[in-house]
Amino acid sequence: MSLIYSITTYITRNIEDLLRESFLFTIIYKILYFFEDHWVNSYFRKFYPGENFLSFVKKSNILNKDLFAPLIVIVVFSIFLLLATKPLNKDLQITVIIAFIFFILGSVLIPRFILNKQTENILTFNTKDIHSIGFCLIIIGVIFFGICIASVGGIPLLKSSLRYSLKPILTMPVFLIIPGLGLIGGDYLNKFKSNKISRAQVRFRLLLLMTFGIIILLTLGYRTPIIAILLMIIIMGYYGKVLSLWEVLLGAALGVLAIIGIGYMRSISEFMITSNTSPIASLQSRADFTLNVLNLLNRISGNFGILHGKMLISSIPGSELGPRMIVGKLIAWRTEVTVTPTLIGQMLVDFGKLGVAIEMFILGSILGIGYKIIKITKEGFYIALYSLLVTYSILGVETGILDIQVLFYFFIAIIIYLAIILKNKGIKI
Repeated sequence: MSLIYSITTYITRNIEDLLRESFLFTIIYKILYFFEDHWVNSYFRKFYPGENFLSFVKKSNILNKDLFAPLIVIVVFSIFLLLATKPLNKDLQITVIIAFIFFILGSVLIPRFILNKQTENILTFNTKDIHSIGFCLIIIGVIFFGICIASVGGIPLLKSSLRYSLKPILTMPVFLIIPGLGLIGGDYLNKFKSNKISRAQVRFRLLLLMTFGIIILLTLGYRTPIIAILLMIIIMGYYGKVLSLWEVLLGAALGVLAIIGIGYMRSISEFMITSNTSPIASLQSRADFTLNVLNLLNRISGNFGILHGKMLISSIPGSELGPRMIVGKLIAWRTEVTVTPTLIGQMLVDFGKLGVAIEMFILGSILGIGYKIIKITKEGFYIALYSLLVTYSILGVETGILDIQVLFYFFIAIIIYLAIILKNKGIKI
């Protein structure tokens, strides 16, 4: 692990140094520092609401300290269930209860038995290394963004039909922008923590990162990655103590409105609904459809599943059918469509109710351990990592955690968290 890390950081540092010394990046950074300086010293900043704006929301300890604790996944899942106009059948209710119970056990119980002593042994990462990795991920994303635009001969945002011509093998690297933004943001949080930059500076830089990422992914016509960037930056600002609680709540509300609005506009443009349909009704219809899919998957999967891991493996690029296409084949024998199966859909198809119990327990444990680590260290890298994981867990409530790059993020987190646990117990790694 240390060898891979050393090689990776050596390469990324050299790439970043080479690019930052180029004429193009020198001009870009001068422009950004110019705007940052004017932002920080702007006369109009004093008119912006301060920390005590809407102070009544700060009375809740949960809102102040634990708004994005792992249990937020259960809360969002419950809201998604309540959106549906049709009740779940009894067998699916049992499955959902199993999912909730084991997720809670994993997120609450497991962290209590680890990292209770020698917390100074938690792994630390050089912030320059983390910044260089994030920088290179963004560069890779931008390069493939250009390739995607060239490959379809236009901008998918302006012509929605072009989005269906985008090839996953080209778009997946574009999504590396998201963890790249998180890592650079984590570096800024560390600099703020060590008083190297001011709170105003880190707020401006996080806003800039978020805006840049949203513009890139919005151009490709995607919705979920945009919400991922917005949510990840909000969570980072929340735990990095650079956003006020009212800003976090406002940002979360804007995220919900974005989900409703973008989904509504896309449904109209693709003639899935008429303009007479309300945005809330369109959201409810999506919840109804997705939960109906889950009901069918629950019915055919039983207690032990039917594919036994093949659906999860199908996330690997090059597979004949992707996981969401497999769902389409299972419920309608149509492999040309992708169908979202909710967070527990894959678990059911692969291993049934037993799989739901085990995988939700594992997911809860990963998020619970990550949450405990950021509470102990308050370190930028771990805040960025946890924010990334909990963001995709929240989004996965509808879509499932089925994309190979997202699974890779969880795999990396497992490796890092296991290394921390072993080091904390005095085991050499």
